[in-house]
Amino acid sequence: MIKDIIDKNNSVTPGSNELEILREHFPACFKEDGRFDIVRFQEYLKDKVEVTDEGYELRFLGKNYARMLASLDTTTVIVPDEAHNSLPENKGSKNIYISGDNLDALKHLLKSYAGQIKCIYIDPPYNTGYDGFVYNDNFNFTAEELSTKLSISLDKAQRVLDLTRRGSASHSAWLMFMLPRLLLARDLLSKDGVIFISIDDNEQSNLKLLCDDIFGEENLICSFIWKKRQMVDSRTKNGASKDHDYLLCYGRREDCCILGKESDKSKYSNPDNDPRGPWMSDNMVGLANESQRPNLHYDLTNPVTGITYSCPPTGWRYEPKRMSELIEHDEVIFPADPTGRPRRKKFMKDLGSEYTGLSSVLETVYSSQGTRELRELYDGKEYFDFPKPVDYIKLILTQGIAPTDKDSVYVLDFFGGSSSTAHAAMQLISEGNDLNYILVQIQAPFEKETEAFKAGFKTIDELGFDRIKRAAKKIAAENPLFHGDLGFRHFTLKEPSGIALEKIIKFDKDAAFGDNTLIEEFGVPTILTTWLERDGYGLTSDYQSLDLGGYTAYYIDKHLYLINPDLSDDAVAGLLDKYQTESLFNPQNVVIYGYSFGWNELQSLKDSLQTVQAGEKNLRINFEIRY
Repeated sequence: MIKDIIDKNNSVTPGSNELEILREHFPACFKEDGRFDIVRFQEYLKDKVEVTDEGYELRFLGKNYARMLASLDTTTVIVPDEAHNSLPENKGSKNIYISGDNLDALKHLLKSYAGQIKCIYIDPPYNTGYDGFVYNDNFNFTAEELSTKLSISLDKAQRVLDLTRRGSASHSAWLMFMLPRLLLARDLLSKDGVIFISIDDNEQSNLKLLCDDIFGEENLICSFIWKKRQMVDSRTKNGASKDHDYLLCYGRREDCCILGKESDKSKYSNPDNDPRGPWMSDNMVGLANESQRPNLHYDLTNPVTGITYSCPPTGWRYEPKRMSELIEHDEVIFPADPTGRPRRKKFMKDLGSEYTGLSSVLETVYSSQGTRELRELYDGKEYFDFPKPVDYIKLILTQGIAPTDKDSVYVLDFFGGSSSTAHAAMQLISEGNDLNYILVQIQAPFEKETEAFKAGFKTIDELGFDRIKRAAKKIAAENPLFHGDLGFRHFTLKEPSGIALEKIIKFDKDAAFGDNTLIEEFGVPTILTTWLERDGYGLTSDYQSLDLGGYTAYYIDKHLYLINPDLSDDAVAGLLDKYQTESLFNPQNVVIYGYSFGWNELQSLKDSLQTVQAGEKNLRINFEIRY
């Protein structure tokens, strides 16, 4: 598997994923040598798209390198936390926490969750110079290799490599860090999915252009402003108190929308027992810009009392015919005082929607609340700087998951931090919302002098992991009748060791014997978990362990996995018997861990299963040997 990925990655260039999509839909636009024929492609589009040599786009050093990184597959494996995942509260949970680099995590998630994430919220590093952001990656390209892959000069290739290796915090480095992650995030979103990104002034303009490039500027829903501080800073060097952050929101498609703000119904009542239901008193005075319309200027008379009310300076909102209709239907409230203003009955039943637009200025909660919430979970101790408030994240998530969603939806945060998003998601779950969360957090170490490190948390993901458990316990205590999903399954992404890589590269596929040490290097649970995710079954799938004459195989839907070594003749006979006697046992894909078997064993297995293809089921079996 890892060797297969390494071999495939060697041929990846910027735009590889995009070219594969074009190859699928426009095969005639590819020449015999595999090159894309842009002239012929333009012919397909000439009546629909204006092709021009001029354009406006965000350019930065390393952009094509970043696009290439999005196309490379990950060589990491997914290690399940078996002790944690087997606990009763976690065993059946659909919530997921991943410890590891989010670029690797997103590549794994795409294999099972592409197009399935309804709402993404991320709070990436702001690149302020003091938030700890520096760009580093573990790809070991030479300048010559990069020059060839990106079709750039050696000098420019070296400049890109310098950015990736010296821990740069420049704007270009930050954009190079964000671009592949946002490209992958876009493909995870469902057709009606939305993404929210927190940012401040330092990179807001660059992020806006980057998102316009990735999601399409027509898919911008709003650039919200969050007023995060209540107190104005009275001691600033330039006289300005920066009290806000930005929250960029994009949809997957142009017709995507957010939920909006629930209509305020507190002003509605029914003091006169009107059979039409609750109502509120609404102004009927015209707007200032309508003051020149003569048909809105007239005196209004109560037909019952005969009291006449003089025309307001800006006139009425309704012309005489419409006003007469409102009076006839008892929708006008006439005051007893002739100097008063008649008003309209506005009925709750006539609300066009349960929701109104959400203001682009968010003032619901201040950032200090996030700090207080974390303190409450840890007996007053501060272990994390500037955690986002739970209510703020709940507001964001509820904008992405409409109550009309019929099926459970996934929300994703791949900059998990202190796990505020998981905390908010669990509160929403306890309130009856049908959703699950996926969080990703890199194993970034805490400095030894921090309170978190002194309390035993060596890395940020350890704190995030622990916070979820504490928050779940608190929510359960506050909602004793709730028995929903407050657990989560934990996985860690791991690169193979240098020794394992050397064995993988040197392994001879035609050898008479396998290499069982490569099972010991990873472990069967890790290999199986990684494969299940790769084959589209996700990280919370329920597979079966099959006992085939003392040999354990693994089965789910259309896949049968043979990972363990020593597949005996009795085991093969048992497998054949299941195929032939059990009507519901029809795995069409037999996936084999190539290092566990010698060439003769593999050939014998293939020959034995040929009888299934020729039998009553006439089932065509696809053999896939993974290295």
